Amino acid sequence: MPLGPASDGDRLLRTLHDEHGAALWRYALSLTGGDAAQAQDVVQETLLRAWRNPNAFEPERGSARAWLYTVARRIVIDDHRSARRRHESVTDHVPEPRTEDAVDQIVDREVLRQALSRLTPEHREVLRQCYYRGRSVAEAAEALSISPGTVKSRTHYAIRALRAALQELGGAE
Repeated sequence: MPLGPASDGDRLLRTLHDEHGAALWRYALSLTGGDAAQAQDVVQETLLRAWRNPNAFEPERGSARAWLYTVARRIVIDDHRSARRRHESVTDHVPEPRTEDAVDQIVDREVLRQALSRLTPEHREVLRQCYYRGRSVAEAAEALSISPGTVKSRTHYAIRALRAALQELGGAE
């Protein structure tokens, strides 16, 4: 496929695309594991490199398709090895940013209040001491004037009862 100097770059690109575009696309698709967006990027980069290096397509240098396939394969390998590939992914879907909503917090707080009201006073108090005041088992036992074993037992059963109440109320577990 003899073509002129770099000033004929547009014609070179058009000829390469017409003669090898479909095959290059299929090859790039197979190299990328069927990722169409990545395959499209590989084909575009391959053709861009061809446009920048028109001397690679002189007849004595060999097949244009072989050159295109080699470049495409090297692009995929380089991309796979790069740090960018490990941290970025291409997608057609742009996620909407999550916005904080005070309503969710208010509803969660009310469901938790209702669930706690279903517990016995002893269970509520042991949870208050251990979770809300951040006391250790020994500190909670001293504050409640009960043994550490009783604190552990009440905490276990209080959490089970709280979980059941939350499930009944349709709240999060």
